[in-house]
Amino acid sequence: MLKSPAANGIIERDETPMEKEIEHLHRVEFEFSDIFYFCRKGFEAIVEDEVTQRFSSEELVSWNLLTRTNVNFHYVSLRLTVVWVIGVIVRYCLLLPLRFTLAAIGITSMIVGTTIVGQLPNSSVKDYLSEVVHLTCSRILVRALSGTIHYHNKENKPQKGGICVANHTSPIDVIILTNDGCYAMVGQVHGGLMGVIQSATVKACPHVWFERSEIKDRHLVTKRLREHVADKSKLPILIFPEGTCINNTSVMMFKKGSFEIGGTIYPVAIKYDPQFGDAFWNSSKYNLVSYLLRIMTSWAIVCNVWYLPPMVRKEGEDAVQFANRVKSAIARQGGLTELPWDGGLKRAKVKDTFKEEQQKNYSKMLVRNGSIGSLSTGTESD
Repeated sequence: MLKSPAANGIIERDETPMEKEIEHLHRVEFEFSDIFYFCRKGFEAIVEDEVTQRFSSEELVSWNLLTRTNVNFHYVSLRLTVVWVIGVIVRYCLLLPLRFTLAAIGITSMIVGTTIVGQLPNSSVKDYLSEVVHLTCSRILVRALSGTIHYHNKENKPQKGGICVANHTSPIDVIILTNDGCYAMVGQVHGGLMGVIQSATVKACPHVWFERSEIKDRHLVTKRLREHVADKSKLPILIFPEGTCINNTSVMMFKKGSFEIGGTIYPVAIKYDPQFGDAFWNSSKYNLVSYLLRIMTSWAIVCNVWYLPPMVRKEGEDAVQFANRVKSAIARQGGLTELPWDGGLKRAKVKDTFKEEQQKNYSKMLVRNGSIGSLSTGTESD
């Protein structure tokens, strides 16, 4: 069934569960007509897959005079073309050099400042100077993006000894959040310029960096994070549980590891306004340099950040249930679609366990209907 023009998707999906669609037949054995349900679901996924479309830029209702769009260029009018050309000149010849200069100042100041502060002995003075350096440099970098950020509910800001979890759209999520407070980062050790920044900042702030071989050791990662959280004098840890960048239209599955550490979770919802610039990093299409060039030639980066009330794991609640509860809270606040799928599907195939789950549900339904059929037959014979 086609949707109305005001709808967001290409087709209107029937969300009726498999059990309700098939169980009304009340028969015991498999019937050939059952395959139509699975065929229809397959066609729906091919026409409009709700997962892979989250890994491409959000399509805009109206053009924002940027080259970023999922649709090929269409000539409209000479007047609009002239306006677009003027915009290109302003963005590339005026804004880009200015922003690049600010970014260079911010990065250089971060490396030099944290290196100097890192030489001081551990004390409250060192912690204070480290926070000043991180906040100042982050704010310079936000200016380099022409960032306009609106922070809401600041009374819920993450506290020391806690864990801040947020939806993930872009590497600049870190700058957006550290513009309003300091965090201890968690991640893998990199090379190049990123590696230089990591080496400098870890001397002044208790970031948690892992070698490539260590990041695969789940128990080691959990142990180091628990040790950090146990020290209430350390900065809150910043974690993006999705594990990959999503295009800011939805929130995908949160990995449970962040919710097994213990401690208080401080959820944060980040929502960008794509009308002024697309913050989403499609890492399978653009490398980091190309992405940063696109960001720095946008009109601006505009976003809203909501600090949600702190959450703790309830009694009898496992890590997966806790993760889903936090994810739902972030999705509701940010106006994002909540999806159960793993963001790892960006680069990997669907796990066999997902297919097996559907097969088990179908077989259980046949067994249940078979039991009902037997009871009905017995009752009639009586």
